[in-house]
Amino acid sequence: MNRMWSPWRSNYIDSFKNKKETSNCVFCDAVDADISSDECIKVYDGETCFVMLNLYPYNNGHVMVIPKRHISNMLELTEPEMTEMMSLVRKSLKALEKILAPHGFNFGANLGKAAGAGIDTHLHFHIVPRWNGDTNFMPALGEVKVISQDLLITKKNLIEALKGI
Repeated sequence: MNRMWSPWRSNYIDSFKNKKETSNCVFCDAVDADISSDECIKVYDGETCFVMLNLYPYNNGHVMVIPKRHISNMLELTEPEMTEMMSLVRKSLKALEKILAPHGFNFGANLGKAAGAGIDTHLHFHIVPRWNGDTNFMPALGEVKVISQDLLITKKNLIEALKGI
């Protein structure tokens, strides 16, 4: 079996060890964050769920759809939460298609630490835009992932696109 290591992901996980947060959960801290602030990477606020950019994205436009309630088990979602999560997934896909025109998407959740969840205590879905040929030697050999757009520009574009959907 061949393995490809992605040591840069440990920077993301380790960033939570030393961070002083009010709730010890980066997603819970984002629930009441002000979308208009440059410190906030949340792009949409719903009734029971929200959408935010991934601070350490796999690709440009990598967003997460997150319930506001701190739960880790998908089976604990209420019907309104599940409905809004799927609605926000669809809305996010439409917005990302509008502003980035990707050729496809990776969509899903890592449920539990054993499944690869970097944050396993708060349920979240990932949506990662993909383009034909977007994989190259940089991550595998150079331990570098090239993200072509600044997070704040992506945030601004997504907020505008989501308003129109």
